[in-house]
Formats: sequence, C-alpha cells, structure tokens
Amino acid sequence: MEATITYHDQVYTFNPLQPLDISMPLHDRQPQPECFWAEPVQFDVIRVGDFVGSVAEGGSTNYKRVHVTPHGNGTHTECYGHISADENATIHNCLKRFLFVAQLITITPQKQENGDEVVLLEDVRKQLEGIKQEAVILRTLPNTNDKLTRHYSGTNPPYLEHTIGQYLAEKGVQHLLLDLPSVDRELDEGKLLCHHAFWQYPKNTRCGATITELIYVPDHIADGLYLLNLQIASLQLDASPSKPVLYSLSPVFPEL
Repeated sequence: MEATITYHDQVYTFNPLQPLDISMPLHDRQPQPECFWAEPVQFDVIRVGDFVGSVAEGGSTNYKRVHVTPHGNGTHTECYGHISADENATIHNCLKRFLFVAQLITITPQKQENGDEVVLLEDVRKQLEGIKQEAVILRTLPNTNDKLTRHYSGTNPPYLEHTIGQYLAEKGVQHLLLDLPSVDRELDEGKLLCHHAFWQYPKNTRCGATITELIYVPDHIADGLYLLNLQIASLQLDASPSKPVLYSLSPVFPEL
C-alpha cells in the first residue's frame, strides 16, 4: 500500500502500514527513563464503594488513574509555555498540525574541558547543510538499549550547544526531536539558553514550534528523510506525553 505527499515541489511515496514508532512506552512502576527527579509513573486502580476498577481483582472493567510527570517520564513534547507565564501557551493550543517532513541525523556528543558531553553546532551544521525540513530528529551515540530505562537525574546528561537553537530557528525548523532529557544542561541556573533560542522567546516567539525529548530511535532506522506524525494528548499544559511515529519517504522522479 502506497500513499504520496508533495513537499517543496517533490513528490514522495510512503507506506502508511509501516510505521516506525520512536516513542518510549510508559509502564506502571517498571524500569523506564526518568529525569529531573520526577516520581515514577504509577497506575492506580479506582475504588468507589463496592466497585473496583480491575478485572483481575473481580471488577467488571479496568478503570485506573495515571500519575505521570510529562517532562520527567518518557517521551514528551513541549511548547514555549515551558518557559512562559502565558496561560494560553499550552501544547494543545500551539500544536495544530501533526504531519511534517523530518530529517533524521545521528551525532556523537563531544567531551568538553569541564567534563560535560555536548552536541556541537558544527556537527549539526555539517549534517543539515543544504537541507531545509520542517522537523529535525537527533539521535545521539552511543545508542544503547539502556536509554529505555536510564535514570538521568543528577547525572548531568549530554545536552545541546545553545547556539543550535538559534541555528535551527533561522533555518525554519519548527520541530526538534531528540533522545536526551533536555536540549539544555541539567543544572544551568535556569538560563535555558537553547530553549529560548529555539523558540525565539520572548521577543519574536515561534508559538507553533515544539521540542520533543526522550525519544528512542533504534539503530535499524537509518538516517534520512521521513514523514513525521507527532501525536500528543490534548492537554492544556505546556507539555504532553507524546508518540512520534515515522514513515520512510522515497522520492518519485518523472519518467523521461
């Protein structure tokens, strides 16, 4: 089964039946990624009088409450409301489209004199030279399976050189996805320089731009061009747990 899209006057085909999920599932009190000292995800059975919301416990239906911290538990997508006091700056209000053409790149963070591991602008620029897509997906190396269960809090995980935010904004990239807890340093005195630069906040705010953190892109998904379906819950918050899904794109060339 094939479908087509046209982007920058180029026709591409993709198979809607072959999705590539790059989100991390949330589990109930099981090993999974956590950052910024968030409490573990928890699913609680609702109990009201004689009713129990668990079929396993004899109830008629499963009915549970979910305890989750979007920024700290697994894959999540955030808008500029993350750094703004504007009550209308929610992910539900900011993200109005859900299909984008995206470029997947893979980069190794570089060790700095202070011991930090940082994704450098020069390495991002090399891979995106001449490329102008709506979204950029950044996979970091090493790309081991423990990303699915790693506890990042207090470990000063890798982050992006803050000038990358400005560079991507100038290129018109609307959506940045990466497999790290944050684009900024874990403890940076609240500066959040890359966040501010990417959203161009507060002077020229890019209200529709988003950052998606803690994705996981398996090695079998090659660098290249994809159709991105960025799915969120309709929460009136600055961020939501999310499910980014990719579809491989192939260009269609006219017959001579």
